[in-house]
Amino acid sequence: MSHIPASYRLQGLTVRHAGAGRAVALRDIDLAIAQGEQVALIGPSGAGKTTLLATLACAHRPAGGRFAVFGFDPWALSEGRRQRLRGQLFLAPQTPPLPPRQRVVTAVLAARLPQWTLWQALLSLLKPQDPDAAWAALARFQLGDKLYARVDRLSGGERQRCGLARLLLSNAQALLVDEPLSALDPSLSQLTLNTLREEAAARGATLICSLHQVDMARAHFPRIVGLKDGRIVFDLPREAVSDAMIAALYQNETAAPSPAPSAPAPGLAVGACF
Repeated sequence: MSHIPASYRLQGLTVRHAGAGRAVALRDIDLAIAQGEQVALIGPSGAGKTTLLATLACAHRPAGGRFAVFGFDPWALSEGRRQRLRGQLFLAPQTPPLPPRQRVVTAVLAARLPQWTLWQALLSLLKPQDPDAAWAALARFQLGDKLYARVDRLSGGERQRCGLARLLLSNAQALLVDEPLSALDPSLSQLTLNTLREEAAARGATLICSLHQVDMARAHFPRIVGLKDGRIVFDLPREAVSDAMIAALYQNETAAPSPAPSAPAPGLAVGACF
């Protein structure tokens, strides 16, 4: 893959938790991801998956090591250039920060904010500017009938899919998705991963998705990265990931339900769309 331009290159990366204490969340991370690759992140709760995605979205500044996005160190750029770089990234948190009183159509069209002028953004709050596009994105997640529903009337799974519909309306070239299946049944889980993978392939975008469901990661993603205690334990094609490796990765975690939804990383824009 050396001839394919890299979406990400991380060398010896260290990231600290935000807030008091500033404990190390990720340490000595070496990772190279080519443009257009589709990668699943797996590992026990607290392994660092969400922090890694937020770092890849340029929402967390690394404490050490080297970090490049599309060939640029985002933290060496001016604020304006870094914001333009972030416009090529879309982070979909496990719990989308959707305004509860907003209509779904408006919430989904917020993905267009980086492309709109201030006047277009204000106008869309009064009259949605492209409801057909919003409906088409929602329909791919079986939510077309919720176009004009209020966000606070949605179930947890519907809110998750509403957040992912935003992704479809972005023009991002790196799609970073955190635990998109935690509130979905098996049928909707299959639909969701198929839709995300099809969209990434259609636009030649990189897709990096953290998953608590190991079987879904192995079934849908050609490359699996296993994280534990803030370190990469393995980074392999799925065919090379054995049951023994999975058992060792989750050795000290009981067979618990999916983790509770995590809060969006500090500094993320509304909808986590940059």
